[in-house]
Amino acid sequence: ELVLAIGDIIVGIDIGSSKVSLVVGEVNNFNQIELVYTVEHKCKGIKKTKIIDEDEIANAILKSIQDAEREAQIKINSAYITISGKYVTIVQNSITKTIKDKFAGISSKDVSSALMQVKDIDIPEGKSIIDIVTDKFVLEDGRTVEDPVGNLVSSFSISAQVILADKEYIRQLSNICKKADIDIDGIIPITLAERNLILDTNELNDNVMIIDIGAGNTEIGIFEGSAFEYTNTIPLGGDNITRDIQMVLNISEEEAEKLKRQYGLAMKSYIDNDNEIVLNTIEDSSKNRVIKSSELIEIIEARIEEIFTLINKDITNQGIKPKINNVILTGQGITNINK
Repeated sequence: ELVLAIGDIIVGIDIGSSKVSLVVGEVNNFNQIELVYTVEHKCKGIKKTKIIDEDEIANAILKSIQDAEREAQIKINSAYITISGKYVTIVQNSITKTIKDKFAGISSKDVSSALMQVKDIDIPEGKSIIDIVTDKFVLEDGRTVEDPVGNLVSSFSISAQVILADKEYIRQLSNICKKADIDIDGIIPITLAERNLILDTNELNDNVMIIDIGAGNTEIGIFEGSAFEYTNTIPLGGDNITRDIQMVLNISEEEAEKLKRQYGLAMKSYIDNDNEIVLNTIEDSSKNRVIKSSELIEIIEARIEEIFTLINKDITNQGIKPKINNVILTGQGITNINK
């Protein structure tokens, strides 16, 4: 568990398919992490979830760190790094811990030794543990508590998710951070990092699927209350939508991106007035310069439908689709954030 003191600085780095983003947070007087600074640098070091250029990513991280150090007047030595769901495996595990002296109550030592026990699983070849998410503590009388310390019982059980990641991918992340001259504080699955940021209080207790549509990939994460059930990556994103618009309408990438953002989340069924769109960068004189907004939305819908079909297939195969009550859609590949 992360132990924070007021004034501590926490840095997070997200290596996406189109950019590297860095955020700096500071622990405030209420023990919450307050955003101090954010910066992003374009970076094409990842293609279809694979790291193809370590140096390019390391340079983007280095530039981001230099910007943050200059602007926020701090020194950055280490950071938390996100990892794509494709490289993550979640193992559910629970153990029961017997207390030597029930009249002394559960000690913090009992809890830390229970955490060591729950982490003690057979780790598959090529994987290593990056994190453990404690889901809940249940006392022998059946009560569920957030912190069991001090309770007078003779046993308690802990259920947790042990989070594994591909060793090879971790090795690449370590190389990149060495080149950028920073240490890794921890490696966190993208949707787990997003969970507390984008879910409101009642959603935190619900069975929720987060769908994050990025530029090149779509991340999915499924949470059953506080339990982290599943995560994966679909290798399609907002760039695919832009390319479809560009190809079908024969226009520039810039104009296609602009149109996508203007009509991003519309559905044909939502159109009240099917207005006309004048295309500015069309190169083929035999093509129509004016299209209806419904034609554009059809192009967007087709690709989004494909992304959702792949997600549906994945969660159906995993047998977790029936657990989901609520879907949260986010991500810069599709929304108008920062534009």
